[in-house]
Amino acid sequence: MDPPPAAGRTTLWVLALLTAAALAIDAYVHADLAARYDPISSNISQGDLFRIEAGAASLGALLLLLRPASRLTWAFAVLVLTSALGAIMLYRYVNVGTLGPLPNMYEPIWYREKTFAAVVEAIGTATALTGLTLSVLHRHRPALHRT
Repeated sequence: MDPPPAAGRTTLWVLALLTAAALAIDAYVHADLAARYDPISSNISQGDLFRIEAGAASLGALLLLLRPASRLTWAFAVLVLTSALGAIMLYRYVNVGTLGPLPNMYEPIWYREKTFAAVVEAIGTATALTGLTLSVLHRHRPALHRT
């Protein structure tokens, strides 16, 4: 695969930095709130799920900084951010109940950290989807049109 043109590399780097920042904030918020959610438990506590999310978001941020042109890295970032945003929205508006080993995480309120995390995850999802799209489009451009 030919390297992306300079403008494409710059765009991917900017998107990677923005997405990595969103993932780092997501990781921090989830790690910070984890202990508060330890009492909410089935087989696994909501606090443990928050720690898993913090680890996945941290890994995603690191991967984006190391491999900003990788489609797999972008796909991982999209997966982490959309799943986090989806969980916030789902459990804010729907009382799903206990699902297998997962506790009932229904929380029909908004508070500062939750709102901040949702906004950052939405922005990060947009930048990650854009980065994934650009990395895929570059990969599939005909060789004759590459500069």
